[in-house]
Amino acid sequence: MATKKQTPAYTIRDATEADLPMLVDFLKKLALHVTGGPELELKESEYQRLLEVLEAALASPDKRVVVAEQPGVGLIGMGDVTVWSSQSIWEQATVAEYRSAILDDIWVEPEFRKAGIFKALLRGLVDFADQQGAHDLMLEYSSSNKEAKSAWTRLGFVTTGVRAAAFTHKVKEALT
Repeated sequence: MATKKQTPAYTIRDATEADLPMLVDFLKKLALHVTGGPELELKESEYQRLLEVLEAALASPDKRVVVAEQPGVGLIGMGDVTVWSSQSIWEQATVAEYRSAILDDIWVEPEFRKAGIFKALLRGLVDFADQQGAHDLMLEYSSSNKEAKSAWTRLGFVTTGVRAAAFTHKVKEALT
């Protein structure tokens, strides 16, 4: 007897302006997940800033924001990618444009995980990066996020460096 292939109970699509409030909520949840902090409400100014950043991402030809949507439920996940160019002086003797893609802010609501949504979101982002001529994919995640490390390692990502961060005013103080 032939088995009928099940179609996923969700769709992956490009985000729209109507999705922006939910995307801000996903970003807040992602930040809390990474930091392990308590639930919080965003200040209005921070909420507006995130809306503007996401709105600009939707309009940029170098960015793609995708969402996962389940009928009757609504949005259940998101992800974004940015393709950028640099002049690759390290890789070759002649000047050439080198395109990389930065994967960022991939989130799937906890109750919908382990259903293939993460991979489906990622597939849409990687396809966009490939179409834009990106040679490699980069991302960052918190070193304390073991779930992220495991997922990215299974997909072939390897640690290639260390990202260090400092507040500008702190560096300025240290330089004086």
